[in-house]
Amino acid sequence: MHHEELTALAQQLRVDAIRASAAAGSGHPTSSMSAAELGAVLLAHHLRYDFDRPEHPGNDRFVLSKGHATPLLYAMYRAAGAIDDDELAQYRTLGSRLEGHPTPRLPWVDVATGSLGQGLPVGVGMALAGKRLDRLPYRVYVLSGDSEMAEGSVWEAVEHAAYHHLDNLTLIVDVNRLGQRGPTRHGHDLGAYARRLHAFGWHVVEADGHDIEAVDRAYAEARSTVRQPTAILATTRKGRGVAAVEDLEGFHGKPLKDPEAAVAELGGARSGHVSVQRPPDVTPPRHARAAAVELPRYDVGDTVATRTAYGHALEALGSARGDVVALDAEVSDSTRTEFFAKAHPDRYFECYIAEQQLVAAAVGMQTRGYVPYASTFAAFLTRAHDFIRMAAVSRAGINLIGSHAGVAIGQDGPSQMALEDLAMLRAVHGSTVLYPCDANQTAKLVAAMADLPGIRYLRTSRGDMPVIYGPDEEFPVGGSKLVRGGGDDDRATLVAAGVTVHEAVKAADLLAEHGIPVRVVDLYSVKPVDTAALEAAAAATGCLVTVEDHHPEGGLGDAVAEAFGDGRPTPRLVRLGVRNMPGSAGPEEQLHAAGIDAESIAAAVKLMVEQGVTTP
Repeated sequence: MHHEELTALAQQLRVDAIRASAAAGSGHPTSSMSAAELGAVLLAHHLRYDFDRPEHPGNDRFVLSKGHATPLLYAMYRAAGAIDDDELAQYRTLGSRLEGHPTPRLPWVDVATGSLGQGLPVGVGMALAGKRLDRLPYRVYVLSGDSEMAEGSVWEAVEHAAYHHLDNLTLIVDVNRLGQRGPTRHGHDLGAYARRLHAFGWHVVEADGHDIEAVDRAYAEARSTVRQPTAILATTRKGRGVAAVEDLEGFHGKPLKDPEAAVAELGGARSGHVSVQRPPDVTPPRHARAAAVELPRYDVGDTVATRTAYGHALEALGSARGDVVALDAEVSDSTRTEFFAKAHPDRYFECYIAEQQLVAAAVGMQTRGYVPYASTFAAFLTRAHDFIRMAAVSRAGINLIGSHAGVAIGQDGPSQMALEDLAMLRAVHGSTVLYPCDANQTAKLVAAMADLPGIRYLRTSRGDMPVIYGPDEEFPVGGSKLVRGGGDDDRATLVAAGVTVHEAVKAADLLAEHGIPVRVVDLYSVKPVDTAALEAAAAATGCLVTVEDHHPEGGLGDAVAEAFGDGRPTPRLVRLGVRNMPGSAGPEEQLHAAGIDAESIAAAVKLMVEQGVTTP
């Protein structure tokens, strides 16, 4: 398209942004209008994308990090012929694919955005996949607002992209000067952004974002730059083209008061069509997949940390499946991801101590068909919770592994102890939460996770624990195991997971010496929970005692309680968990101080028996 035609296309995008927001009675037209030239030139001259085949392996990727600017995105889709005017008019209505912020309900949207500061970190994951995994020439474009450049996650991504020389990544910053409540920190000072990006090793192009020729040159320069990611810093004006709102405060997130006059001021409605360049014909890599995974096998009675079993199982899974990738946050010698790194270095990604980038890179890679396992200390996944939440909105399939969970890590103290992670991950929509207690169970669950949908979380422990299951035992997700008892005279049921399974077994033995038989249920699947097994245990014993190396809020106890939340007869529920603020002490001392060791469990059951609150 000639530059005059691109100018007309930009005006069309502005008009459509106004029309869509006016029809919905809500939206962000002014934030969309500032980036109209940036969108028009990208769509018409530089993006290579087959809208009829969004799964095409050669397609460039476009991530709208400033996700509130969906009126612009959907106007671009209309110009490309992907949607029609009738669908545009359904913006933000019940059942419409055109949501207020983009989600993969639309086939051309790879990831959900709207929580600012996430588009670039996810784009880094996509670009890494293109460079190191797919080895295909597609490019990744991320359109960001200037306000979100204040987010720390952006700078995690900036450093990571420069470190890996991601010259297939282009960040377009719409520097329109105005945020939600007023001016941004740096306003139109492009130099403030440029100095920071230069310092991290980026190639930077400054341009007038409303000058079609300048924008076109900036995109061309980005495509010709090698061994550096490129940032295009574009000076723009919010609400561009409509005098009543242009570069004025107070209009963020509001439809224009007189949309008809605004449309007329912009030259009226248009129906121009863009023939977007098709991507080149490319052959994606073929990922080898063995008929079966040769998982590590451990003998009953061995002592092995579940984190170690995780590392060996992941290594084995990587040998069987070429689509499995591993990421770690600079603790691979502790999480044991190092085993995978040594065996499959081409599919291992060191993210350093940047947990937001860790999760974002996993999300980006799964859009390209990979199965990522991202590992760090469970306590530090809390830093990335918003990325995990948004991954669920993105319908992403990722595996998260949190090691060094609970007070059982011992002397390192509370800053290193994950005591909230089960609650955090259980609350994520569609998530799976698993907490194995021995090496064979861990290995089987690691393999099972690869083919599950949604966000999958595996909690592993630091210390060595006895192997109690044989290597041929099966552990279906949503299941549990009866490890002790099961007789008609059981007085209570101990429900545990991970490290507390072993404490519960010891407690059962102590209680048996006092003539108090109990059963022990290993609830390794914390979500989904084995409701049938819990109901059976409740019917048989009348009392369930949950024991967890976690705060009582939102963890194992709540998972068990929720199994009886729909009118089923509710047994007596007693919850043992970490209610104290731990200090530094040995693992056994920590468990005892928290009241979740064998001695404490046995004492709690004895007290209930004495009080007559268990079934005789």
